[in-house]
Amino acid sequence: MRAENQALIDEIKQSMALLRRHLDWDNALRRLDELNALSEDPNLWNNAAKAQKLMRERTHLEQSVAGYRALEREIDDAATLIELGDAEDDAESIAEGEHMLHSAAQKVRKQELESLLSGEADHNDAYLEVHAGAGGTEAQDWALILLRMYTRWAEAHGHKVEFLEESAGEEAGIKSATIKIVGHNAYGWLKTESGVHRLVRISPFDSSARRHTSFSSVWVYPVVDDTIEIDIEDKDCRIDTYRASGAGGQHVNRTESAVRITHIPTGIVVQCQSERSQHQNKDYCWSMLRARLYEHELQKREEKTKALEDTKTDIGWGHQIRSYVLQPYQMIKDTRTNVETSDTQGVLNGDLDPFMAASLAARIVGAGDAMADIAK
Repeated sequence: MRAENQALIDEIKQSMALLRRHLDWDNALRRLDELNALSEDPNLWNNAAKAQKLMRERTHLEQSVAGYRALEREIDDAATLIELGDAEDDAESIAEGEHMLHSAAQKVRKQELESLLSGEADHNDAYLEVHAGAGGTEAQDWALILLRMYTRWAEAHGHKVEFLEESAGEEAGIKSATIKIVGHNAYGWLKTESGVHRLVRISPFDSSARRHTSFSSVWVYPVVDDTIEIDIEDKDCRIDTYRASGAGGQHVNRTESAVRITHIPTGIVVQCQSERSQHQNKDYCWSMLRARLYEHELQKREEKTKALEDTKTDIGWGHQIRSYVLQPYQMIKDTRTNVETSDTQGVLNGDLDPFMAASLAARIVGAGDAMADIAK
C-alpha cells in the first residue's frame, strides 16, 4: 500500500478513536439498551412530553451508533479494496478504494464536529427568519431564493419544514418569512447562518440587463420546550393582529387571523399566520418569542451578542457574512472563514454543509487549518 494511503488510514483511525471517546461508546450502548426497553413500556405514552423526549434521545443514539459502525465498515472495505488492488496490480480497484477512503475521511470529520455540538440548545429544532434588505424587488426575490435554499438543505438532511409566516413582495419574492426546521441538531448546524447574505447578479427585473447587488438577512434561533422557564411580562409586549397575506382562501383574506408580538424591552418581533385560528397563531408567537429571548440570553452568556448583533443591524454594505456572486463570474465566499466554491447552483440548491462545517470548526475548534480541511 502506498505511503499516503496508509497515512490517511492511520489518520482516520485516530479520528475514529477520538469520535468513540466523544460518543462515550460503552455508556452510549448501555443507555440505548435502556431506552429500547423503556420504549416497549405500554404506559410510556401516558406522559406524551416525556415520551417524545425519550424517543428523541433514542433516535439520536441510534443514529450515532449506526453512523459510527457504518464508518468502520466503510473504512475497512476501502482498505481491503486498496490492498487487493495492490496485490493484483489493479489500478481501477485502487482508485475506487482511495475514493471511498477520502469520502470516509470527510464523514469522520463531520461526525467529529457533530459530537462536539454541546451547546445548551444545539440539539434543538430551529426557527429561521429571512428578511429582504437593501435592493427593493431584487432583495425580495433574493430573500425568496434564500428561503428555498434553506428549505432544500433541511429536506436533504431529513428534517421537517413548517412555514409559519410569509409576507409577499410587492412585485416578486418575499419581504420576510419564518420557518420552523424540525430535526436533530437543526439549531446546532444552522446557528452560524445568522447574518447578512449578499447577492451579485444580472437582474432578471432590469430590461437593460445590468448587474445588481442585493442584500437579505437570515436569523436563526432555537425552539425551546416547556422545561425551560422564561418569564415574559404582559406589560412588556404589544400584540397586533392583521389579515394574513398570500394563498389561503377567503377565510385567510377576510379575517385578522395573523398575529404579531413585539417585546418592547428588546425590540424582538415575532409573527405567525400559518394557522386559520388567531388563537393558534398567538400560541405559536408566544413560543417563538420565548425561543428568541432564550437565544438572546444564550448569546449573551457566550459573550458573542455584540458580534452577532452587528451582522443584524444593517442589511447592506459591509455587514455580509457571505457573498454569492453569479456575475461576472461564479463564486460563493464566506467572509468569516474564507471558504469558497464555484458551484453556485449546488449551494443555492441547499449544499451548505462545507460552509456550516467551517463556521462550526471556527467556533468549536478555533483552528483555520481545521476549517480548510473540513471544507475540502
